[in-house]
Amino acid sequence: MGIDDYGGGQTAQSDVLVVTTNDVPGHQVTQIIGEVFGLTVRSRHLGSQIGAGLKSMIGGELKGLTKTLVETRNQAMERLVEQAKARGANAVLMMRFDVTEAADVGTEVCAYGTAAVISRS
Repeated sequence: MGIDDYGGGQTAQSDVLVVTTNDVPGHQVTQIIGEVFGLTVRSRHLGSQIGAGLKSMIGGELKGLTKTLVETRNQAMERLVEQAKARGANAVLMMRFDVTEAADVGTEVCAYGTAAVISRS
């Protein structure tokens, strides 16, 4: 598997810039729209659980679970961007992820940040 299977983030075609910083160099914030988030919950399937259990006995990366988590984070990011666009933003500032266990049946991933309108300075 290549790096694309384990990477994430934004595609170059997105109309909404997502950054983890408070501001964007060369831009000014002209409007703060407010908090936006993208949320998804993924259950684990039996095959990956068995594979992860066996792998944990001998050590090493759990590649199947890693790939699933990357896909889950990407889905949360897509939903974050959709919400920001729907509210009229062209940027999300201070984006973060929050990951928690969801009632022992899956993993909840939330991408959140501050929707804003930015323009070049």
